[in-house]
Amino acid sequence: MTVALFRALHHDRAPGDPLVVPGPWDAGSARVFADAGFPALATPSAGVAASLGHEDGATPPDEMFAAVTRIVRAVPVPVSADVEGGYGLSAEELVARVLGTGAVGCNLEDSTAAGMKDPLAHADWLAEVRAEAGDALFVNARVDTFIHGSADPADAVARARLYVAAGADCVYPIGVPPESLPALRAGVEGPVNTAAGPDGPSVAELGRLGATRITYGPGLQRRAMAAVAEIAAELRG
Repeated sequence: MTVALFRALHHDRAPGDPLVVPGPWDAGSARVFADAGFPALATPSAGVAASLGHEDGATPPDEMFAAVTRIVRAVPVPVSADVEGGYGLSAEELVARVLGTGAVGCNLEDSTAAGMKDPLAHADWLAEVRAEAGDALFVNARVDTFIHGSADPADAVARARLYVAAGADCVYPIGVPPESLPALRAGVEGPVNTAAGPDGPSVAELGRLGATRITYGPGLQRRAMAAVAEIAAELRG
């Protein structure tokens, strides 16, 4: 499936009808979501890591790219890949590795375990990724300010604007409180991704607040494993 189709799915959406993109963690879960009729999928790095027996952030790049390749191969819909912070690869190598999986997009984080990256340097790197990929890759630039101690949406907006100017197709202010979504929507041109959970606002409400795209991080994989745990307890009797 083409990146053009995936990109088009993010635009001209009604306020209460954001693009819902489930996160498969392996080929089997990808097939389930595709068979259910979802038009696109987006792998969660933490969910894939758990399926491979790794802690979040500790998956070797070769294993992550191989897992994404299996997921892409299993479904007839476009897939975007969460490739964390890019694994220290150059823009040229990162773009080649992502496109080599068959994925049409990627998430790229602006923080590390040590904290937030310099926004200008990160924007420059995103610009390198965009220049290398051209239109062949949908870049979803994660904005991690909310999960690194800043509750001020202005901080997220400032970074998001830099990333959009650098060529990002979409921004993802992870951990954004629902009440801050209108400020992101007002301050950022282009699609805004947010995460949904079982205890938060509905998809439609998140859309009305300003979200263009809804993802679930590792939440779906964790719910699936909770169901497996229930089956295991039943089998133990």
